[in-house]
Amino acid sequence: MAKTLELQFTTEFGRIARLTVDNPIEPVDSAAVKLAMESIVASNAFFSSYGDLVAVSGARVVERNVTEYEIV
Repeated sequence: MAKTLELQFTTEFGRIARLTVDNPIEPVDSAAVKLAMESIVASNAFFSSYGDLVAVSGARVVERNVTEYEIV
């Protein structure tokens, strides 16, 4: 079972861009995540095909289950 923390940002064109962090520490500290996301926006460190990141939109933990089958 894989978990990721998905950080959602609003871009200059009104779209949503996402950054993901593998294996987040749980429980997630919402205040720390918000502060980190605001720092990412302020630093303009990332570029998206939807334009520059301009605002924090949201965050969520996404859990994914994968079952592999051997095909003989």
